[in-house]
Amino acid sequence: MSGKDFDVVVIGGGPGGYVAAIRASQLGMKVALVEANHLGGICLNWGCIPTKALLRSSEIYHFAQHAESYGLKVKGLEFDLPKIVERSRGVAKQLSGGIGHLLKKNKVTVFDGFGKLLGGGKLSVEKDGKVIETLKGKHIVIATGARARVIPGFEPDGKFVWTYKEALVPDTMPKKLLVIGSGAIGIEFASFFKTLGADVTVVEMMDRIVPVEDVEISGLLEKALVKQGMKIIKGAKVSKLDKGKTEVTAHIEGKDGKVEKINFDRVISAVGIVANTENLGLEKTKVKLDRGHIVTDGYLKTDEPGVYAIGDVAGAPWLAHKASHEGIICIEKIAGSKDVHPMDKTNIPGCTYCHPQVASVGLTEAAAKEKGYKIKVGRFPFMGNGKAIALGEPEGLVKTIFDEKTGELLGAHMIGAEVTEMIQGYVIGKTAELTEAEFMHTVFPHPTLSEMMHESVLSAYGKAIHF
Repeated sequence: MSGKDFDVVVIGGGPGGYVAAIRASQLGMKVALVEANHLGGICLNWGCIPTKALLRSSEIYHFAQHAESYGLKVKGLEFDLPKIVERSRGVAKQLSGGIGHLLKKNKVTVFDGFGKLLGGGKLSVEKDGKVIETLKGKHIVIATGARARVIPGFEPDGKFVWTYKEALVPDTMPKKLLVIGSGAIGIEFASFFKTLGADVTVVEMMDRIVPVEDVEISGLLEKALVKQGMKIIKGAKVSKLDKGKTEVTAHIEGKDGKVEKINFDRVISAVGIVANTENLGLEKTKVKLDRGHIVTDGYLKTDEPGVYAIGDVAGAPWLAHKASHEGIICIEKIAGSKDVHPMDKTNIPGCTYCHPQVASVGLTEAAAKEKGYKIKVGRFPFMGNGKAIALGEPEGLVKTIFDEKTGELLGAHMIGAEVTEMIQGYVIGKTAELTEAEFMHTVFPHPTLSEMMHESVLSAYGKAIHF
């Protein structure tokens, strides 16, 4: 066991950790990264990337099913679930290897093991229960992420009950699937399996699905999913699962206390996450926790000198791009940059890659009103856009919310084809603190879906042209 000294030691190689490590190296620091499982973290290996690969397969299958509407004929259409899964895993493997190359290129020393704080700027690296290295870091960045929340009685068993991890490598195509929770993860898996032909039921405790989204967008998504044949039960909870030999019986309890028993082949539990703070040695430090997450200031400092926390372990929103940007803020502050500033979380976009897609940034209409803003709201439907009609994607909406007094863009909410790619236009505008005037005087290319972004802004001020 030998001691090694570094300027920065990062614990966790996910989208927060590896970005922080690379940025620190770029700024001339000697950097180590400790990762116990996979470079790229959950996002790249078991989250964002492989789920998008699965959803791409289902999207192509959907288009092939509706080929006749495009003047095409497809005969004998089938899907091969093992091949779909194999492609998804291959994409994740390719990108994980790419992270390793980037770290090597940037001269980051990678330790394969579990990092544990020892206090005083020291930490151990453990592998198979044994300490294989002891490191010392002037600055230690905790980027250990989070995992799926497991509710007692709903533990994943590898057969009937799945978390996102089991759902990414399904051993069979469920005939009847129950998804518990309608956040981004739950809805994306519900959409994937429904498109491939499963009979899908979603149970949500709140009174609407994707509850973090604008009420109007939430309603449009529910309407679209129900039209596709998905069953959605809101204001309800799954109180119990009875497992049989070939199926599981879910006890679904409504607000009125009445219980409906329905049989399913498989159940996906998507009821939130738990921060990975166990066995990190936090008890040897002054690091504080709040509802399971590490408490930090705007520059990601904890109460322990020289110790920082970024990404999911440091709290909501639990998004890869938020983790990466926190990594940059944290490292640049350590380096003494005068240009770095705390993140404005209202400028962080959220995306759900179901069909139709959902994307948003900033305040919902309800939240803007609750904060006392007098607002102007613009709406533009996909059916008024030439490109959307040409694509055969005429269903959707672009909604924008402005402060009537200043013209500030308070929020943007979108549902429809490719909105996860378009939302960045509003994110840039919001981050740059543009007003409605700049959006109005921006020339959007024709014919594109992005023209709806322009029209929605115009609509907020009674100037829409095409609707």
